[in-house]
Amino acid sequence: MSEFQMVYIVCSAESEAILIAENLVKERLVACANIFPSIQSFYWWEGKVQKGKEVALFLKSKSNHFEAIQKRVKELHSYEVPCIVALPIQNGEKNYLSWIEKESL
Repeated sequence: MSEFQMVYIVCSAESEAILIAENLVKERLVACANIFPSIQSFYWWEGKVQKGKEVALFLKSKSNHFEAIQKRVKELHSYEVPCIVALPIQNGEKNYLSWIEKESL
């Protein structure tokens, strides 16, 4: 398993993404959060194809923080079934990975 991860989350609005990002950084669960303020999403929900504008949130953290991140996001998120997926960081700039290690307790 990779020591580091990028967690991808989709939010209903920029305000929700900011709320989640600020809390997780402040609580030191993640070292960094990036918000992509406008994405167009298409997905199956309640038996039909849905579409709408959403906000993407990318978090960088240590892999062993996933359970705590997931729990906290579910507390703050408005969706019944939020997208919370972790992608392992296989390689990265050594100093950047050291910074993630230091800043996500």
